[in-house]
Amino acid sequence: MCDRGAIENVLSRYSLAYDENDMEEMADCFTEDAVLTMRIQDGDLIGPFEGREAIVKLMEDSLAAQNDRRRHLTTNLIVRETGDGTATAVSYLTLIAIQDQKLNVLSTAKYDDELVRRDGVWRLSRRHIALDLPY
Repeated sequence: MCDRGAIENVLSRYSLAYDENDMEEMADCFTEDAVLTMRIQDGDLIGPFEGREAIVKLMEDSLAAQNDRRRHLTTNLIVRETGDGTATAVSYLTLIAIQDQKLNVLSTAKYDDELVRRDGVWRLSRRHIALDLPY
C-alpha cells in the first residue's frame, strides 16, 4: 500500500527546504540519480538536471538570484502507487513572494513527480515543473 502521508511529507520538505535555504534537506528529498525538468508557459524544455548535485546547484543558483522571500505552497495532491516501492504524484504549486511588506503571487505550476521508496524512505526520482507564468 502506498504511504500518502510519507509522500506528502517529501513534497512539503522540498518546499520548506527551498524557502529556508536548507540545501542539505533539499538534497535529501531526491535520489542520487534523480532528474528534474522544467517548462515555462509552454516554452522550451529546461533541463534535464541529472543527479542530486545538479538539482541542488540549480536551487542554490535560483536562490542566489532572488531578492525577496519565497513561499512554495503545494496543494491538490494526488498520489498513485505504480509498483513495489514506486509511486507518482501530481500537485499544484502557488509561488508567493514577500517583499516590501507585500505578498505577490509570482506564478502557479503543476508538479509531476515520480518517487521511489528505498530503505523505507520515499524520495523524488523525477520531477517535472510546468510553470504557468514566467517570474
